[in-house]
Amino acid sequence: MSAFFNTPLSRRGAIKLGALGGVTLGFGTMEEANAAQKWYESKEGKAKSVIQVVCPGAMSAQESFNPKPEAPIEYRGPYGVVKTNMPGYVFSENMPEMAKIADKLCVLRGMNGKESDHGRGSYAMATGYRMSPAIKHPSMGVVVNHEFGARAGLPASIGIPTIWDGGAGTGYLNPKYSPFDVGGDPAADKGFKVFDLNLPASVTETVLDQRKGLREMLNNQFRKLEANPTKLEMMDSFYKEAYAMISSDKVRDAFDLTKEPQKLKEQYGFGQFYRNGGSQAGMRCLLARRLVEAGARFVTVKFGEWDHHVQIREEISKNLPPLDRAVATLIKDLDERGLLDSTIVWIVSEFGRTPKINAQAGRDHYSRVFSTCLAGGGLKRGFFYGDSDITSTEVVENGITVEDLHSTIYHLLGINSDKELMAPGPRPMEIIDGGKVKKDLLA
Repeated sequence: MSAFFNTPLSRRGAIKLGALGGVTLGFGTMEEANAAQKWYESKEGKAKSVIQVVCPGAMSAQESFNPKPEAPIEYRGPYGVVKTNMPGYVFSENMPEMAKIADKLCVLRGMNGKESDHGRGSYAMATGYRMSPAIKHPSMGVVVNHEFGARAGLPASIGIPTIWDGGAGTGYLNPKYSPFDVGGDPAADKGFKVFDLNLPASVTETVLDQRKGLREMLNNQFRKLEANPTKLEMMDSFYKEAYAMISSDKVRDAFDLTKEPQKLKEQYGFGQFYRNGGSQAGMRCLLARRLVEAGARFVTVKFGEWDHHVQIREEISKNLPPLDRAVATLIKDLDERGLLDSTIVWIVSEFGRTPKINAQAGRDHYSRVFSTCLAGGGLKRGFFYGDSDITSTEVVENGITVEDLHSTIYHLLGINSDKELMAPGPRPMEIIDGGKVKKDLLA
């Protein structure tokens, strides 16, 4: 024990020790913390936006991006395969549309995580950190907002219908960087409305301007009287963002799906699927494309329920076909509009599923190996990276950690994940601790 405490402890080591032990180890003054903080300027990279398609509950790689048709039946699962347009690679038979555009995809089949609990796994995939009792970390969309801010009057981070942050919220960053939840479901099509985006009938824009001027006058007076105006400034940022959205025709148009042709909606899957949410995946992905096209930086789309402990054949048949159609169409649509090279599309869930089918004909939680799929934004096209063994038990080739994946996405966005942001204490915290940019994935 004495030998441990006689060993010199680096600043980073002290921070890690504090996080692990639940102890706040900060610097004496903010000036000292700022002087020690690692800082890199964030500049927009190849990727200008991210569309994060979240499959809550954890998608099975064996029934999606990395089936094992030669495995014993108890590992293989209930489905066959479909050949992709990349020779030698197959997807689940439920993914014919994604198979047709495999030459646009970057498929990671050797993902390796450390969490097999839903809450902890979601937190890790949303933030790039393992959950700690000492501190909450910001999710990726929050960090993007912190580094770049809003663009074209749209919130930097938007959730359809709600955000996915693994329970982290804004973490240790100011709540003013909170994402914007759409609230309504675009699957309603013409009945879809964004919560609080439109003015009440009794309030004209002239009246809104008058109220805005009055509020600013009152805020100025409060700032003179308030010793700690942080909360007021935070609320003021919310009001300014809300006003910019309500008063902008361009922003309102970005959320208006009635401007899309019916034929394109049907290509996304509108009216094609009637089980487990029907048109949800397609219309949510279509709205995400409209928002990115209008200037949104980080859009999260949530779809389906993927915790398939029981009857995985039945559950996959409900969830995967609409997702397959929606995401494949999204990627093609972005590419045709010249937006795919500047937009990362990322299909993500918290971990994988067990190698062997269980007694209930399902698969349980498994973090040791799983798959994820990305496209665009400076990633290689038609690229399959990593693999598991024949039973999907272990990574056998080109493993990639959650931290590596986050660092790579941040790199493409123009954010150095080694940069330290300031947490309470004051305590500088790396955006991602220990992640490495996987240069093999970069175009």
